[in-house]
Amino acid sequence: MPPDTARLFLALCPPGRAVQDALAAHADAWRWNEEAARYAPPDWHVTLHFIGAVPRTRIDTLRAGLDVPLQPFELRFGEPALWPHGLAVLLPMALPAALQALHDRLGQRLRQLDLPTDERPYRPHLTLARRAPTARPPAQWPAWGWQVQGYALMESTGDAAQRYRVLQQYGAPDAGDALRS
Repeated sequence: MPPDTARLFLALCPPGRAVQDALAAHADAWRWNEEAARYAPPDWHVTLHFIGAVPRTRIDTLRAGLDVPLQPFELRFGEPALWPHGLAVLLPMALPAALQALHDRLGQRLRQLDLPTDERPYRPHLTLARRAPTARPPAQWPAWGWQVQGYALMESTGDAAQRYRVLQQYGAPDAGDALRS
């Protein structure tokens, strides 16, 4: 990507050590194929909207423009899955109405900012690994979650050591760092 362009997305980030430790324990329980590219804990997130390439000169406008109301909600995970093209994911047990509402509000705001949105139904997930077509999830699925009280504008860095960087946090992202069993 040209240096004057940023590849952006909006996401929910797992807050706090307890949530990241639970995710790590779940990821470690998978049987991974040799080629699997596992994501590191700082890379875990649930994408709200992929924005794509944006001139860096627009980032300050986006930071201010993407601040929308958020009703806190609990995001509970349960089902591991293998998606096409070797994507290993963890799926929420249900799509909370407040999550769908946040997704919809952010989509409307992106369109107001003349940015494209994906019109397919929203399928929230947390990616654990890529290139994992023969990976096997654990027999026991997690039944836990976290209280979502914020979201983030993030940038894909293109650097394997740090895939993503938070550019702006909205709401109270660190307030829900307790693991909910």
